[in-house]
Amino acid sequence: MDAQARARGVRLALFDVDGVLTDGRLWYGADGEALKSFHILDGHGLKMLAATGVATGLLSGRASPAAAARARELGIAHVMLGVSDKLARFGELAGRLGLDPSQCAFVGDDLPDLPVMRACGLAVAVANAVAEVREAAHHVTEARGGEGAVREFCEFVMRAQGTLDASAGRYRA
Repeated sequence: MDAQARARGVRLALFDVDGVLTDGRLWYGADGEALKSFHILDGHGLKMLAATGVATGLLSGRASPAAAARARELGIAHVMLGVSDKLARFGELAGRLGLDPSQCAFVGDDLPDLPVMRACGLAVAVANAVAEVREAAHHVTEARGGEGAVREFCEFVMRAQGTLDASAGRYRA
């Protein structure tokens, strides 16, 4: 099955944070807090996707107040940060939502993302993901993590599901 056919069945889209929603760099302030930069296009893509009925969530190995704040701002319903066993948390969430893993997508960039990518229906790697993650993916974005890759993924799913034009249409004259 090709990536577009897989995307048609997606009901839950999960995203790693560092390297996917961000460019993967961590900036530390004078007080030791980690600062992250999020792309505005990715945020709006997540809002558009959620408005079509696809649930969204973050699944990251790193606990991050910045990521939690961004998730709140975007209304992301499922936020799992500081997770040591991503596969177990993925399975728990899918089960709680009554979804088969084939109805779930995951966007990742590094080796800790592989177990979830192998278990979900649509595995996506950002353009600058490590080689093993790109090879395991059903689809690789053209954009790099933190540079619009999430927006690209959201539009890919909406296009496959036939919801992109309606979602974007409200902004067109």
